[in-house]
Amino acid sequence: MARNKQRDRAAAAASVVETVDGGLAELIPDRERPRAWTLLIDGAPQSHVDLDDPAHLSFEYQRRLGHIADLVAPPNKPLQVVHLGGGAFTLARYVAATRPRSTQQIVELDGALVQLVRRELPLDPGARVRVRSLDARAGLAKIQDGWADLVVADVFSGARTPAHLTSTEFLAEVRRVLRPGGFYAANLADGPPLTHLRGQIATAAAVFPELALTADPTVLRGRRFGNAVLLASDRELPVAELTRRVATDPHPGRVEHGRALADFAGGAAPVTDASAKPSPVPPASVFR
Repeated sequence: MARNKQRDRAAAAASVVETVDGGLAELIPDRERPRAWTLLIDGAPQSHVDLDDPAHLSFEYQRRLGHIADLVAPPNKPLQVVHLGGGAFTLARYVAATRPRSTQQIVELDGALVQLVRRELPLDPGARVRVRSLDARAGLAKIQDGWADLVVADVFSGARTPAHLTSTEFLAEVRRVLRPGGFYAANLADGPPLTHLRGQIATAAAVFPELALTADPTVLRGRRFGNAVLLASDRELPVAELTRRVATDPHPGRVEHGRALADFAGGAAPVTDASAKPSPVPPASVFR
């Protein structure tokens, strides 16, 4: 017990706490990995980064996004990736490590957070990663047509996805930026009765012909609040391989697509800019 208390005090002493535009940012050292950190904003876990092993993805939803990055093109092929939402640049580090010579753009509104992450968790100098401190939708508008192999949306403000990043108009901009055959992947958060998640499936279906959704089965059954990753494209998706990878994760998940996914959406209407709302507030118990 005394040893645990000493370790807790040492961890607290090594933590970095700083006010950023989006709230109170904390970088908490990982007790199991010497140069790994968890980023929290106002107590909500945002990202996990291992500076010694950037290909290590700890968070469940980040592993799902990593699988998608692996499957968007043949192994080792460099990608052009847009990350809407930066966090601690976890997925950009993953792509740089697993696909050298990739070119990436991060769009992160919180300039103070960008400065904190650059200072405390510096990127590999050889990584081709550009960071823009802009609103995600404004930053997307600056990217040329057909530039990206992959667009990842992982944007939260106060633990909620902003309303203007949930609409068909937003996804039309995403599709403009994607090359033919490119992937769009979004980290979504919802809980019972899953109204937001169903609406986002319907919204993506109005813009993209091919969809898949992966999440913990208890989230999909509406038993708890959690993350789901939505994948969309204009080409057939590698559903079988994604299913295999998700099923063998440390925290196994399920993949829905086709008729099962349409049934899950349950006739929800697509969201437009006029009707858009932020994602729901997570219950306090999620972060305990």
